[in-house]
Amino acid sequence: MDLTYTEEEEAFRAGLRGWLGTALPQLPPRPDPLDWTARRAYDTTWQRMLYDAGYAGLHWPEAAGGRGATPTQHLIYLEETEKAGAPYVGANFVGLLHAGPTIAAEGTPGQRARWLPPVLRGDEVWCQGFSEPDAGSDLAALRTRAVRDGDDYVVTGSKIWTSHAEVADWCELLVRTDPDAPKHRGITWLALPMDAPGITVRPLRTLAGSAEFAEVFLDEVRVPVANRVGAENDGWRVTMVTLSFERGTAFVGEVVACRRTLAGLAKTAQANGSWDDDALRRQLGRLNAEFTALWRLTQWNVSAAQRGGGVPGVGGSVFKLRYSHARQELFDTAARVLGPDALDLGRDLTLDRLSSLSYTIAAGTSQIQRNIVAERILGLPKGR
Repeated sequence: MDLTYTEEEEAFRAGLRGWLGTALPQLPPRPDPLDWTARRAYDTTWQRMLYDAGYAGLHWPEAAGGRGATPTQHLIYLEETEKAGAPYVGANFVGLLHAGPTIAAEGTPGQRARWLPPVLRGDEVWCQGFSEPDAGSDLAALRTRAVRDGDDYVVTGSKIWTSHAEVADWCELLVRTDPDAPKHRGITWLALPMDAPGITVRPLRTLAGSAEFAEVFLDEVRVPVANRVGAENDGWRVTMVTLSFERGTAFVGEVVACRRTLAGLAKTAQANGSWDDDALRRQLGRLNAEFTALWRLTQWNVSAAQRGGGVPGVGGSVFKLRYSHARQELFDTAARVLGPDALDLGRDLTLDRLSSLSYTIAAGTSQIQRNIVAERILGLPKGR
């Protein structure tokens, strides 16, 4: 693992810092976090600013419209934007972090030309149609059917936990095209236009009051065969490409944010007297070690990706597994520091604590991540 930065990388960092210092004051006030229509407008405005400055799709290949930055430069970008308090990708995250990189890696030249520029400019937003009511952790058990009819697939079924479906233009959709094949081999990856007839979106309200997820019902929705990414029935392999991006650097900025939150908790504890609690100080010190180690693990994963051509490897599952639990521990500790104030839903720390409860489920449950680590890293036999 290389923990040093080259002169070129440090110059990139300095240029990014300078641009952020100029660009961020130009943003309008942040919208209500529960107003996803306004949040989409805010997030896409920021995306357009990144595009105009040459920072959109920074790590995407130049052939896909990106800048062709190295994984290390991408890591620097994520670190500096988080430190500066820049907006996260928000409503754009599926297109920028999942669907876009997948299309760049697996799509045809025509598909890349059609879908990637609007994602990079912030013109179009994507959602993710993977999980189903009876196929969450066991994604390969999905039942949404797609039957070939001439130049279209006719899709019927339902999806759940579909991120940003209510404000999305497109959906990366997994469907079953061969019900008789082994469950991992009868799946196809489609790009679904969200304005197609037969689609019903029903928002799901979370514990924190937000509605960034939705149920999506598909009633004989026609999707052109030209919208298929990869070969028919090869969708599971394409999906593994998608998930490698989802579990690769998707949480890097959040590690930086958690380290900043931890420093703030230490200051709050000193101010309100809870710092005198020896057990609390030990917990804060242990969490500091946890997030320092996670940052080093991120650097290790980035070094490995840089040697392997830029696609994240299974090491992202190790990171995702430990980060999910460390984040929950961080905000449980925040509740100890805040005391009764931790019940105030108007506090960001309280909302972050509620959000942290989902992290051991989102982007692959901890049980699934343990299986990946056991089988693909440690070489253990599959459980029965």
